[in-house]
Amino acid sequence: MKPVSTEQSAALFERARTVTPGGVNSPVRAFAAVGGTPRFMRSASGAWLTDVDGHDYVDLVCSWGPMLLGHAHPEVQAAIAAAIARGTSYGTPTEPEVELAEEIVSRTPAEQVRFVSSGTEATMSAIRLARGFTGRDVVVKFAGCYHGHVDSLLASAGSGVATLRGSQAHTPGRPLSVPGTAGVPAGSAAETIVLPYNDRDAVTEAFAQYGTRIACLVTEAVPGNMGVVPPAPGFNSFLAQTCREHGALFISDEVMTGFRATREGGWGLDGAIEGWVPDLMTFGKVMGGGFPAAAFGGRSDVMAHLAPEGPVYQAGTLSGNPIATTAGLATLQLATDEVYERLDATAATIRSAVAEALTAAGVPHVVQHAGTMFSVFFREGAVRDYSEAGAQDTATYAAFFHSMLDQGVYLPPSAFECWFVSAAHDDRAVSAILDALPSAATAAATARTTGA
Repeated sequence: MKPVSTEQSAALFERARTVTPGGVNSPVRAFAAVGGTPRFMRSASGAWLTDVDGHDYVDLVCSWGPMLLGHAHPEVQAAIAAAIARGTSYGTPTEPEVELAEEIVSRTPAEQVRFVSSGTEATMSAIRLARGFTGRDVVVKFAGCYHGHVDSLLASAGSGVATLRGSQAHTPGRPLSVPGTAGVPAGSAAETIVLPYNDRDAVTEAFAQYGTRIACLVTEAVPGNMGVVPPAPGFNSFLAQTCREHGALFISDEVMTGFRATREGGWGLDGAIEGWVPDLMTFGKVMGGGFPAAAFGGRSDVMAHLAPEGPVYQAGTLSGNPIATTAGLATLQLATDEVYERLDATAATIRSAVAEALTAAGVPHVVQHAGTMFSVFFREGAVRDYSEAGAQDTATYAAFFHSMLDQGVYLPPSAFECWFVSAAHDDRAVSAILDALPSAATAAATARTTGA
């Protein structure tokens, strides 16, 4: 296989490194986990990316989830263009933010929502609200779940922190919480209890010991920041019940899963069926239609504690931006049941083909999914928590990644991330992925055998 030319990307990367730390504005983009030159993209359309060297790639990152309909969807683009023609930011209430809030409330159990500009802001604000509502300080989270770069939540976080530092979960005799990155004072994480995911006994023990001090438990609806690790059957219901019994709030982080895993998000996979609802939820990615937009919401009596109605302060100059809310509204209105059926079918086809190719090449692996989201772990056996996610062969993934990249398929440049498809992944795009898999599986097998 002839290596792909990356001359222009390499030149831009060198320029970027002189003016931006690491040459990127989000760490995983630097390819540190897989090696090689990060691709600088010039444009995108449908299921395809085009880099500055003129190479096309089938996109299985989809801007880390938001591009549910594909890139540059004509109807979304038209709505954005019309909104831009009216102005880009007013600093006042606008109609699109009301309409988007109504759309989110119609799809989820949230009774009210407040818009912010990033998933980090959403979880930070939800936790502040939970603390203000309960009058308590302690937060419970799970190792491997990433809730943005909030100081108190960067303890055993997944996603980029997992990529850079590897796996670390709570074990007996160790502190309940330690910062997962430099720059976070130990005191900031001191009120955070980190537990192993899918471990009911650990949750029960934590609440038995600290229950009167716990303001909230926050978890990804379906963890996707250590790869996709579905909750064990009934686990989220158990969490909701445990919080209710101890007067704590249950926060379901749907920044990744919201309107992506299903029409109703991760909640559509269990809560909508089992009959429980979280007290607070956070949203992002898909609801912004490719723009910086996020939200948090939940029970109206809890949301009433936010300013200007209540004493918990939260604000943002660009919150509810009319361009972002227009893009999000257009995306959700176009995300019909038929779209989700197509996403499910496309994801299932790719999952099956990946498993078949890796099995044929003799590469240990497991493919896990939740709704339309999925990921591949290069290890034997199911992955149930952060420590098991960390026990995979990342070097083998790197070989697989680069083979796919050289054949025109753009995968997440980290073994700890989800793969995403869009409604624009047509037969041509899927065929390109399937055609690339046998060679990539062989490359993975070779890397595993030689250690190269």
